[in-house]
Amino acid sequence: MITKLNTYKNQLFHLLNLVLFGFFLSNCFAQSKSSKPNVIYINVDDLGWKDVGFMGSSYYETPNIDRFSKEGMIFTDGYAAASNCAPSRACLLSGQNTPRHGVYTVSPSARGNSKTRKLVPTANTKFLASNVLTLGELFKKADYITGTFGKWHVTKNPLNDGFDVNIGGNHRGNPGSGGYIAPYNKLPNLELAPKGEYLTDRLTTEAIHFIKTNRNKPFFLYLPYYAVHGPLKGKQELIEKFKEKGGSEGQDNPVFAAMVETVDTNIGRLLRVLEELKLSENTLVVFTSDNGGIRAVSTQDPLRAGKGSYYEGGTRVPYIIRWPNKIRPGSVNTTPIVNMDFFPTFMNILGIELPNLVLDGENILPLLEGGKIKDRPLFWHFPVYLGAYKQGIDDGRDALFRTRPGSSIRYGNWKLHHYFEDNALELYNLEDDLGERNNIAISNPEKAQELYVLLDKWRNKIKAPIPSILNPEYNPNYKSKKTKKY
Repeated sequence: MITKLNTYKNQLFHLLNLVLFGFFLSNCFAQSKSSKPNVIYINVDDLGWKDVGFMGSSYYETPNIDRFSKEGMIFTDGYAAASNCAPSRACLLSGQNTPRHGVYTVSPSARGNSKTRKLVPTANTKFLASNVLTLGELFKKADYITGTFGKWHVTKNPLNDGFDVNIGGNHRGNPGSGGYIAPYNKLPNLELAPKGEYLTDRLTTEAIHFIKTNRNKPFFLYLPYYAVHGPLKGKQELIEKFKEKGGSEGQDNPVFAAMVETVDTNIGRLLRVLEELKLSENTLVVFTSDNGGIRAVSTQDPLRAGKGSYYEGGTRVPYIIRWPNKIRPGSVNTTPIVNMDFFPTFMNILGIELPNLVLDGENILPLLEGGKIKDRPLFWHFPVYLGAYKQGIDDGRDALFRTRPGSSIRYGNWKLHHYFEDNALELYNLEDDLGERNNIAISNPEKAQELYVLLDKWRNKIKAPIPSILNPEYNPNYKSKKTKKY
């Protein structure tokens, strides 16, 4: 009897070990499966560097974003690779600078009055070519579920560019007149929206549904809100609130403020869902903007100019990156980064090697983990024209254009602009002159030449086109009476 009992105990012990071992294996498998982080990239449209509370605004109310900034890493010197919508997004999604894909602006490249353009600008490419590898396709290589919710603007259909789900995205750059309120001007897959619904709310609802549906799989969620791009349209109760509050020093538009708060509220909704589903710990979230804010709508002082300009106000944007257990909460990083850096960074995180793929950004994972990356110059190239948004307020080089054809480079604290029409150089020390007001190219010719040589070598290497054909319609004595908004 005792022998049988011992045999039974041994069998039971062996069975228990098998069960525990199976549980251990399944747990290891689950951990291995979940070791791939979910990635959410929030790309707010036309949100300026100082249009959020954590970057210094006292007028706009962004409590959810401000709280989020304390949970991750803020980059004070974060940039977009271009100063307006389509090229910035093309650079982000391809990891390549503008001369490689040819998307320099929102077509056409000859903006402004022809009589005021000295050169024939480089022809613009409207969309990314079909052979360009996108972030969506990169994540598909790692077996992620991919979804985009909002403004696409770089091809006709993101479903052909690596995304499994597309809500609201096509070739359009804004929702159009009345498009922030349902029925949304026939944006794709939003046809059944209830009348009167607000677009930012709906895009977030769809993104949350995507998260809940794919909570047990690694997912890449690209959330490029149409807000806060014009035509400006906010919720009336919020508009009245900000009218009563009142702003100052160029941040005083109650409609724009209402749009900013609605974006903030919806980011709060999204982050709460991650917490409720216990996904926060394994989700990397990026918050930023596609370019600087429009100066006539919201100023970014002390930064000069705004969207469409290659002064700091046009390219410097807010950045927060949160990744629990990887990024120290509440950290602030002053290293210059650019949105092209996310492509190689995500490649590194996903463990994907593509040796023949040409990229122009750098892997910034060492920065996220508290380390450093090598010093490097950042380059911008814009061989086209972009007309003034509002003369006298844009704060550009001249009143007729937000920018004329040129290139710029930042290296360390130094920033150099090179303009092609008159071959002029502007040099600024951003540490002493963040507003780019005191051009020291003449008083510091050695530094100007040093940066110019770096810029010119880069342009030659990347085969950046420099317009040189004179425009036969140009009239140096022509006085423009007014400009169109773009």
